[in-house]
Amino acid sequence: MRLSTRQTKRATKSYSIERDLHSYVTRTRGSASASARVNELLRKAIAKEEEAELEKEAARFFAVVQAEERKEARAFQRAAKRTLARD
Repeated sequence: MRLSTRQTKRATKSYSIERDLHSYVTRTRGSASASARVNELLRKAIAKEEEAELEKEAARFFAVVQAEERKEARAFQRAAKRTLARD
């Protein structure tokens, strides 16, 4: 677990969390404050969500590329068959 030493401006906000989440934060915070632990968990969740979004974007991109490649491959195969048929 990496402890953050960055100096950031903080905004004081009040959010309601479920009791089991509060218990988890309390149990796992170690020597850090509950606020620091919540920030750490949120940063991890955001990073995971962003990674999942990038994977989706990559899948969409490569799905288009693969479709185009399949079209070109079929055209090449048809041309090869015509060439072989002439021989």
